[in-house]
Amino acid sequence: MKSLPFLMACAIALPAVAQSNNPDSSVLPEMKVIVTAISDSYRPAADTAQMLSSTPGYSVAAGGGVSGLPMVNGFADDRLKIRIDGMEITSACANHMNAPLSYIDPQQVQRISLLAGVTPVSAGGDNIGGTIEVQSAAPVFAQPGGPLRTEGSFAVAGRSVNNSVSTSATASAATDKFSIGYSGTYTRGRSYDDGHGNKVLGSMVESINQAIVLAARGEGRQVTFRAGVQHIPYQGFPNQYMDMTDNHGQFANLAYKGQFAWGVLDARAYWQQTDHEMGFFSSERPGTMPMLTHGRNIGYALQASLPTSTGELRLGQEYHGFRLDDYWPAVPGSMMMGPRNYLNINDGKRDRTVLFGELETRHDARWTSIVGLRGESVRMDTGQVQSYGDDMMNMADTAAAKAFNARDRSRRDTNIDATAQARFEADTSSSYEFALARKTRSPNLYERYSWGRGTMAMTMTNWFGDGNGYVGNLDLKPETAYTAAFTADWHGGEGGPDAGWFLRINPYYSKVDNYIDVDVLGSFNPYMQMGAKGNLLQFANHDAHLYGANLSWQFPLANSSRWGHFTASGNAAYTRGKRSDGGDLYRMMPFNALFAVEQAVGVWRHRIEAKLVSRKDDVDARRLEPLTGGYALVNLRSSVAINKMASLNFGVSNLFNRAYADSLGGVYLSGLQANGGALQALPAEGRSIDVGLQA
Repeated sequence: MKSLPFLMACAIALPAVAQSNNPDSSVLPEMKVIVTAISDSYRPAADTAQMLSSTPGYSVAAGGGVSGLPMVNGFADDRLKIRIDGMEITSACANHMNAPLSYIDPQQVQRISLLAGVTPVSAGGDNIGGTIEVQSAAPVFAQPGGPLRTEGSFAVAGRSVNNSVSTSATASAATDKFSIGYSGTYTRGRSYDDGHGNKVLGSMVESINQAIVLAARGEGRQVTFRAGVQHIPYQGFPNQYMDMTDNHGQFANLAYKGQFAWGVLDARAYWQQTDHEMGFFSSERPGTMPMLTHGRNIGYALQASLPTSTGELRLGQEYHGFRLDDYWPAVPGSMMMGPRNYLNINDGKRDRTVLFGELETRHDARWTSIVGLRGESVRMDTGQVQSYGDDMMNMADTAAAKAFNARDRSRRDTNIDATAQARFEADTSSSYEFALARKTRSPNLYERYSWGRGTMAMTMTNWFGDGNGYVGNLDLKPETAYTAAFTADWHGGEGGPDAGWFLRINPYYSKVDNYIDVDVLGSFNPYMQMGAKGNLLQFANHDAHLYGANLSWQFPLANSSRWGHFTASGNAAYTRGKRSDGGDLYRMMPFNALFAVEQAVGVWRHRIEAKLVSRKDDVDARRLEPLTGGYALVNLRSSVAINKMASLNFGVSNLFNRAYADSLGGVYLSGLQANGGALQALPAEGRSIDVGLQA
């Protein structure tokens, strides 16, 4: 049986940018600027967003148990382009509870890669921070003329900090021409404990994912069809006013790749839909207020790769359409939430049509360049809306709905991306990459079209975990980021740059025109607690700049026949974000570093690592972002290969049970009343014993 790459996070760090010769794998240019994507060795993740957590400059903003929001060099969430097997999935939730990476379980991931900052135009547009590409397991085939090939795998893992259990199973059968495969995963976890042993209320989760893949190949061509379903019966969000009470997702994805005398053609068409519900589901945070959304993604992508005398020319055309209905059913007997349904986003539309061209050139043995141009037409619109009612309690929303309905809501943005990258191979042990880019992103539907002005309505639009309330802005302009980046890579040793030693440094700078930030409209007391304060905010364009540097390293320490091979590795990251008119941007990760020592001896692998994070005191005053203290965590990991088909993994996360607040966790809303009505930063997980078996 074939082992599943589910518990790779339990042992040692492995390269996440894995090589694949399968025609179903999307091809990215070999030259990658500011990318050192490695799978997370911190803990066995249930959240796919955590799989890149050991990458310098990458972090995860806390959400639910499987719905963290990725951040790269200070750019978060919609400012990143996330593609799963080539599909673009848009969060269909005013709190982004069903973020794109929540639609695939880590146990289903075969390859995950990060291109930060300056990304080739072929890697996606409508982003200013980078691209995350996720690929599930590629279809397998038997050898030509060989017998039927069958494979299967099973994995199970558990964590003590939240009594979680994760399981997965795969099965496949294939001839040399046809292939069929199945994968299924299940995850359940209770609310986790912090370093003081206190339960963090409303942080439980249950998730089920199932997918099939069918493929056929021949004569240099392959067709692959993927389909799947997801069901999340519940997922708590301790830094939000609401929880996820149900989420159903389905997708279908058809891909074709053919090699011809003139070059390679990649074609893809996909469909994905989500039915999502927010509310309250546990005694830890009771209440009644259903909120329903229905979202649908549909799109296609065509790319032709034509060889030239010195490289390759890539030409592409894409379309992505998103439809959204977000409404809040009236609550029987409620004086405030009725008698009508509240229409938050009514028939929302966001359509992107794309053309791009990209030229990769090998100038000589040392110099390689990629230049590209991408044009996007983004059309957005929405229908008329309505408040719960016309009484005094809904007066602010009634007036806002009338003003919103009276305006022309159709918008069209014409966005141009341009990138230029160059790589210089100075010698066998050093290389340098230079990059410049102009990248654009249009507002999402909630940034433009959320309209409610009542305090309750505004707090329901918030994917920032900060306890504030938000309202959209029809007059928002697209964000435009001008980014410069540089990467120096020194390496040596046998087996390539990642097998011996390396040292990489990646400074970067981005100037963002019309960055979508906020203006303060007023204030309120969350949950009517006088000791807590929140702000009412409107999305607004403001210029900003972000800058920083990432550092990563690896070098051998010792090697002996008795004690095995010892390697030291680690990384460090520094990020800052400022508004041009003064003040810090929200959720900028403070300086952090990871130091690790690994031992490989026989069938055993051991790792000890220390994660250091400095005090967070550069905070966004407009969002009342909490200060957090610095902390240091120690984690232990071990893995043993039982045989060629099975391995056992075990370890301890947060070995010394350090009590600390998550620097990107926002505020602890679900614990507000239990903590005497005072807002505090979200507590992070305490010590956890982690075990796993895969076979």
